[in-house]
Amino acid sequence: MKTRAITGFFFIIVMLASMLLDHWVFGAFYLVLSILCLREFYSLIKQSGHSPNQSTGIWNGIFIYVIFALITADDKPEYHKLLFLIVLTVTGVFTQELFKKSLTPFTNIAYTFLGLILVIIPFTFFHALAYLHGDFNFHFPLAFFLMLWSNDTGAYLTGMAFGKHKLFERHSPKKTWEGFIGGVLIAAGVGAIIGQFYTELIWMQWAGMGVIIGVIGTMGDLVESMFKRSINVKDSGSILPGHGGLLDRFDGLFLAVPVVYAYLYLISN
Repeated sequence: MKTRAITGFFFIIVMLASMLLDHWVFGAFYLVLSILCLREFYSLIKQSGHSPNQSTGIWNGIFIYVIFALITADDKPEYHKLLFLIVLTVTGVFTQELFKKSLTPFTNIAYTFLGLILVIIPFTFFHALAYLHGDFNFHFPLAFFLMLWSNDTGAYLTGMAFGKHKLFERHSPKKTWEGFIGGVLIAAGVGAIIGQFYTELIWMQWAGMGVIIGVIGTMGDLVESMFKRSINVKDSGSILPGHGGLLDRFDGLFLAVPVVYAYLYLISN
């Protein structure tokens, strides 16, 4: 428990610093984090007996993140031309498989692209949150994490206190409907509080963001649990002592952040 608390404390400090220091630090930090998550994903797939094209997948992940980061940070026409690089690098996933001796080449290709869709694309949306209104603004990504963390903590505490009815016992035996509802309500409450300090949205819109994060973030957690059970592993990794892997820490983000971005974009325009 002590190790878990210390790791969690430093993890939160690093995450906050990445958003508060500078927009270049913000972009670079989440590029590195997304690639580490992708590498962890491919390592899990390899444990299941398949062989995704890890090197090609990681290069594609870097190109996708960097190109969309440039477009969202400074929407210059020349950056849009860089999108054609992705077309070239994507063909490398198929080409590399031609030179491998594998009985399941298209399974390997599918897992390679699944990693890009599940991990890299959400992090590009998270980066884009900071540029939703043009210039760099850490309010939206910071608020996202505050609500995501409050949902996780609220779901755990209310589940421990009142949990009786299982949510998805087949995939996550400890989650309950009471914990799920408590987490969503607490995330919405944190959103309403954030609305008193950050004026980009009214408090009800911030609370709505909290509801989306609570609902979709929980789905992301369940999907990752389903994924780990399908390959028979408990933790996605061991990079965070007491917490498991990076995928374990960001499972709520992967599904929630694209939906949150769409919600904020629509209400802002």
